[in-house]
Amino acid sequence: MAHYGALERRVKQLTDAGLSRQLRSLQMTSSTTGLLNGRCVEIFCSNDYLGLAQHPEVQRAYQGAGAGAARLISGNRPVHEALEAAISNLYGRPATLMSSGYHANLALLSTVLDKGDLVASDALNHASIIDGVRLSGSRRAIIPHGDPSTIPSDTKMVVVEGMYSMDGDCPQLQPYRADGRWLAVDEAHAFGVVGPSGKGAPAHQGIEPDFLVGTLGKAIGVYGAFIVGPPVLRDLLISQGRSFIFTTGLPEPVAAAALTALKLADDARRQRLADNVHRLRSGLSQLGLHPTGADHIIPIVLKDKTMKVASALLERGYWVAGIRPPTVPPGTERLRITASAAHTSTQIDGLLTALDQEINRG
Repeated sequence: MAHYGALERRVKQLTDAGLSRQLRSLQMTSSTTGLLNGRCVEIFCSNDYLGLAQHPEVQRAYQGAGAGAARLISGNRPVHEALEAAISNLYGRPATLMSSGYHANLALLSTVLDKGDLVASDALNHASIIDGVRLSGSRRAIIPHGDPSTIPSDTKMVVVEGMYSMDGDCPQLQPYRADGRWLAVDEAHAFGVVGPSGKGAPAHQGIEPDFLVGTLGKAIGVYGAFIVGPPVLRDLLISQGRSFIFTTGLPEPVAAAALTALKLADDARRQRLADNVHRLRSGLSQLGLHPTGADHIIPIVLKDKTMKVASALLERGYWVAGIRPPTVPPGTERLRITASAAHTSTQIDGLLTALDQEINRG
């Protein structure tokens, strides 16, 4: 096995640096509880923001079969068209269903951009955005996070996220707009939760970006993604979007469940989430902790204490993600708490008590 020696050395380097990653087995027992490697835990690290993944109606909606092929070959099914129609109706512009958020950003950016175009990309943009720009052959100008003041004048497109997954903040989008350039917004973490009818950060701010990417695997609780834009975009994606053309379509059960979950993602559920966010953030403030952002992603920067606290919380039955480099820069290690509409007051108060005791211990 000597010809794999270089790979083995890389794994050892990651392990020695404390940067190796491992999968954990989780068996869900409710929307916010599960058995993690056999131990009961309260889950505060899931992106199931509206608590829809375990909803009985969503579970019952999983009916149908695999698509069998890319949608252009033999995989375009009535449920795909129904789901696209529902999203198109929500936004008032054509939506194109994709197999994942990663596929969506690759398809959008590599299709609408030409080689040599200049793209202004926020420094904290997701890896799928970075890879999509690279695949397009465009030039990339990395702009400081949340700061549009350095956007070059000859920029063809500005790409930002509506809500950043590690900081939980929503940038003010209006300053990114300008005549003659496009604005693309990745709405992975805001879609379904923020803005009127859950249409996301741009709608909340009264802005319609040129292109919008949303995912169905977070607030909607299922899987898949979509791209919204002008009618010509859909025509172009179907004919030239490589990660649309060369990917098997979503399985029918997944699309059917997403269509059901989309109907359940109502204002009452969003209000329950908002109430839980308020309870969590108010409790953290009383503990002297000041997370970034203002919504359902609640990061607490603890630096070198992060992984120790995360481990201690898990021992007490609270699963909170500890985020470390290279996901975030060294010195900004953090706990990333995510709130759900399905969390109870008892769960939230229990987490706050455990946090207070573990952060201040020793």
